[in-house]
Amino acid sequence: MKTTFALALLTATLVTSAARAADEDVVRALYSEVFSKASSPTLAEAGNKILAPNWQSFGDYAGKAKTREELYAQFGGVSKAVPNLHVEVKEIIHDGNRYIVRGEMTGTPVADFFGVKPSGKSFDVMNIDVHTVENGKITVTYHLEDWAGALQQLTAK
Repeated sequence: MKTTFALALLTATLVTSAARAADEDVVRALYSEVFSKASSPTLAEAGNKILAPNWQSFGDYAGKAKTREELYAQFGGVSKAVPNLHVEVKEIIHDGNRYIVRGEMTGTPVADFFGVKPSGKSFDVMNIDVHTVENGKITVTYHLEDWAGALQQLTAK
């Protein structure tokens, strides 16, 4: 009886660990296959493998969520101003099906970026994201980026 219980517990633990690893892989893919490849002609195709069709993104308390299609359009525009935009995962913390990512975002604008003319200067800022993963896809994202820090770096004398 003890052996059966121990085996069931071990099996449940392994299944949970495998599911968590798969969900973390989905989160990491968002950064490597979408955020860091914003200029890719297959951005939407890659994103649709990672983001649920009803994915919602919240970056403030205005109450309006961004859809994945709006994300693709936004990143398409950003990629024109910052073609070398790179977003790297520095740390992931998870709690159940929620994944908190501390990331680093870098880039060098080649066109107006938030009203700042390109000067050859780059930015290197932190971003914090909280993703909910359900059935192998990200369904909700809450995010903060240090855009004020980026602008400060781009306009520093």
